[in-house]
Amino acid sequence: MPAVPSPPLVLLPGMNCSARLWGPAGAGALHPVLDRPTLDDQVEALLDTLPARFALAGLSLGGIVAMALTRRAPDRVAGLCLMATNARPPTPEQRAGWDAALTRLDDGAPARALQPLELLLHDRSFDATALRMADETGERRLAAQLRLQGTRVDERPALPAVAVPTLVLAGALDRLCPVERHTEIAGLVPDARLHVLPGAGHLLPVEAPDTVATLVAGWTATVHARERAREMGGQ
Repeated sequence: MPAVPSPPLVLLPGMNCSARLWGPAGAGALHPVLDRPTLDDQVEALLDTLPARFALAGLSLGGIVAMALTRRAPDRVAGLCLMATNARPPTPEQRAGWDAALTRLDDGAPARALQPLELLLHDRSFDATALRMADETGERRLAAQLRLQGTRVDERPALPAVAVPTLVLAGALDRLCPVERHTEIAGLVPDARLHVLPGAGHLLPVEAPDTVATLVAGWTATVHARERAREMGGQ
């Protein structure tokens, strides 16, 4: 009997971040970019280009897109990992901040000037990594991501329908997406596993690369085992 192929791992980065974000957790994964100006357009673009079935992980904006994609096409997603993210709709304050950032870009500011290092990192020795990711993202892609942010919706009503192995990772010191946002997500997704990483801020794979890689590897192993059982049960 032929072996059941493992679903590929797809990693969606946060806003103004590149594939560099993932460190060792990203080895062998697919790294799509987020470059569409609406959530629906971004999900559609990903579904048009990704394999038929995959394990899906995202951080921050990438996690928001991952939730939307899972809601839209649950049959395509074999497993879900959400890091440093938020299932709630935007607040007026967030919308104002994104509009202000777009204005700065229109006025000629580089993407690295819009990287809020004090909010992204607890360990500021990683500032250079965050700035390099902004350079790799660039102004055009960042502008699309800022517009995408404004089209977000409340993902909480759809989370109880998630029926795949789900891992939720939070930084204990995350100032953008605090732990309670992740407790909320894990409480809504059936059988989700929540891990809070001590000493880490928003960019978890940058500040705790080995821990994140280990947790992601354990989750993908669970996803692969579930897929094998699913395929065997269908034969």
